[in-house]
Amino acid sequence: MTKSSFNLILKKKISPFNKTIEVDPDKSISIRSILIGSISLNISTVKNVLESLDVKSAILSCKKLGVKIKKIKSREYKIYGKGLGSLFIKKNSLLNFGNSGTLARLLIGILSTTPNIAVNLKGDHSLNKRSMKKLIYLMSKFGTAFHPKNKFNFPLKMISPEISSGIKYHAGVSAQLKSAVILAGLNSYGKTEIIEDKKSRDHTENILINNKKVIKIKKKNKKIIEISGKKQLKPIHMEVPGDPSSAAFFIALTLLNKSSKIRIKNVGINPTRIGFYNLLKSQKANIKFSNLKKINNEIRGDITAASSKLKPIKASKKYYVNATDEYPILFVIAALTNGISIFKGISDLANKESNRIKEMQKVLRQIGVRSSSSKNDLKIYGKGSIDASKKNINIPNLGDHRICMSSFILASITGARLKINNFETVYTSSPSFLKTMKLLGAKFETKK
Repeated sequence: MTKSSFNLILKKKISPFNKTIEVDPDKSISIRSILIGSISLNISTVKNVLESLDVKSAILSCKKLGVKIKKIKSREYKIYGKGLGSLFIKKNSLLNFGNSGTLARLLIGILSTTPNIAVNLKGDHSLNKRSMKKLIYLMSKFGTAFHPKNKFNFPLKMISPEISSGIKYHAGVSAQLKSAVILAGLNSYGKTEIIEDKKSRDHTENILINNKKVIKIKKKNKKIIEISGKKQLKPIHMEVPGDPSSAAFFIALTLLNKSSKIRIKNVGINPTRIGFYNLLKSQKANIKFSNLKKINNEIRGDITAASSKLKPIKASKKYYVNATDEYPILFVIAALTNGISIFKGISDLANKESNRIKEMQKVLRQIGVRSSSSKNDLKIYGKGSIDASKKNINIPNLGDHRICMSSFILASITGARLKINNFETVYTSSPSFLKTMKLLGAKFETKK
């Protein structure tokens, strides 16, 4: 399940480019498709699956729970669904979520209302540090027990109840918590109601929406998701689009690099995932969407971008929920844009694979960019175009793919000498990242 460990070294600035590329498939949709296919009836098919470490962890976990999953060819899988409530694992067995917070929260959602589950849960060293307090609180409302009591990070033991009843939940910025409640509600008696106080990514609802008797979505002042429990799910037939979060790094590189253009084909352009793009467009970024179409209830299309003179970023808290994964690369853009950029409502970044606020501040400090932060806000004093060829950026083993990728982009633009320890963590989300960077002209070496 793990790639061999290696460090990445970059010593040279990137040259201008004009390229058409594709990015890795969407991680969020890939993981959800594997999990929902496993609890649906009959055979589901998923094409263009992201074959990253996080998705492989999802496949391995479902197989341990008794689901047959067959690889047909590269990126294409058949899932022989067992139906709701039928996942099973030997008492006190171990499920390892690897680096994936998405897998952990969503699969715990499914297992919380699956009877006769008593399982030990853990992740890698990065995931084991992340707080699961909100998830544990929500799943306990369905009757699920976690041990030891008052411990909120992995390793943990989970014991599901014999019978669960639906709950009412006011959803905030976390799509993972919202999805966990939806998935737990599927196998609970009665109705589960989710009132969306803040609009977060909706891939789970989009995959389930064809089950008219199971899920109803009402849109009044707020979106309300109603789940009717104990009704079987139809098989799914998905084709996963490219990942807009992976695309964001190449878009950022293009915007910041002189005389450069890029076209990225077949990317997911779900309105709940494009906060990064909308925010940068408002700061004069040359970004366009084209060839839009809807497949599997998901909008997809091509993204084009060209070098741009950007204004400082003013990101109010409303952007956070639809650009969560892109904040580290937004901090890089802010550092290389003249003026003070302000990011508000970002406290949840402290509970990602690393504390992304503090770690990105450390990265920017190494090339002489100042910043100041409170618990919820960050100011970056951007310097515009920087020649950092005499400076070094060193990244320790954080187990955080977004910090690694953002630092790579920063060094590629500024010419800083970069060393990233354990760069293989990027394979959790973007196994083709280095291959694509090479195609765009990046010069780097890897050392074991």
